[in-house]
Parts: sequence; C-alpha cells; structure tokens
Amino acid sequence: MLGLHQDEIDRRFMQQAVELARKTLDSEDVPVGALVVHEGRIIGRGYNQREKLHDPTAHAEMIALTAAAEYLGQWRLDGCTMYVTLEPCAMCAGALVLARMERLVYAAADPKAGACGSLYEITQDARLNHRVETVAGVLAESAAELLREFFRQRRERGEK
Repeated sequence: MLGLHQDEIDRRFMQQAVELARKTLDSEDVPVGALVVHEGRIIGRGYNQREKLHDPTAHAEMIALTAAAEYLGQWRLDGCTMYVTLEPCAMCAGALVLARMERLVYAAADPKAGACGSLYEITQDARLNHRVETVAGVLAESAAELLREFFRQRRERGEK
C-alpha cells in the first residue's frame, strides 16, 4: 500500500475486520473480527467462534494467529500487525506477546475484559520478554455499533 499514510492503512484493514465481524451478527457469537497482516497482505483471519465450536479459546484473535502462523510456517509473527474490532482479553493479549506480534490495532475498548489498556497493559508490560506496539480506537464507533446491535438483538429475543 505504497503512498498511503499508516493511519489510512490501519483504517482500511480495520474496515475489513469490521466486515468480518459483521458476518457473525446472526450467530450466537459476539461479533469480533481479527486480521493478521504481513508486508501488506492478510495472512490470517478470524472471528469469534466460542459458541459455534464450544471452545473457550476460539476468540477471533486466536483463530487469526493460528492461521497466520500456519501461513508463515512458524510461530514467531515478527513484522506482523493484528487488526481486531474489540480490545483483546488477557488470553489474547498474552498470545500476541508470545507470538512476537509487532503491532496491535484495535477498534473498541473493552472496559470489562480488555487487557491492552482498559484493565491491564499486557502488550506493554516491561516485565515480559516482548512488547507489542498498540494503537487503540481505529474505527471504534463502527465496531461498537456492531456490538450494540448484537446485544440489542439478544435482549429482544429474551437472551442474556
């Protein structure tokens, strides 16, 4: 994406993550989408599938990380950026650190479970062996609106 400023690149990839999350609106899973980008190319995609797979670890970020590692043929994701529509939880933030992710760009903050600024600062913790450059708030309103729509639909159906 030569000639584009990093902010514009981040918005373009985040829009794709939002569209990925939008595809899950009719499922039982919270609409979160994640992409891993390496050298301008998407190498991993994921969306929440905890309910679908009956797997507590099937977060969008974990699925995208696994796909990216498989694509690269290694677990170290040096030089990669993750775009995710909701601030990662402690599990996902820890996985980003362990994967040596270079950058994290997230949309909406998660005041109840966010571990990249809201509740914890896992991606920036100097006690760990790696830190992940973190950018918050890219297309936050678009991602937050998806989450509001999902939970509104659940309330209308009488679900918790």
